[in-house]
Amino acid sequence: MALEKVTTTDKIEIVGEFKAVQVRTKIAILEDGNEISSSFERTVVNAADNYAGDNADVAAICSLLHTDEVKAAYLESIN
Repeated sequence: MALEKVTTTDKIEIVGEFKAVQVRTKIAILEDGNEISSSFERTVVNAADNYAGDNADVAAICSLLHTDEVKAAYLESIN
C-alpha cells in the first residue's frame, strides 16, 4: 500500500474591479493511484500582492492583469 499526496492548482478565477485572482488548490491523497481523500484550499492574489512564489500560471495571469494602473487604483481604494 503506497500513499501519495498530490497538490494541484485546479481553478483560477478573476473577480472584481481590481482583478483579484482567486486560486483553488486541490490536495488529493492517493492509495495505489486511487484517490481516497481530497480537500481544497483557496487563496486570493490582489493587485498589490507579491506573487513571485506562486504557481507559474497564476504568476503569468497576475502579471498580465495587474498593470500599474490597476495597482494604483487598488491601493487608492484601500487607503
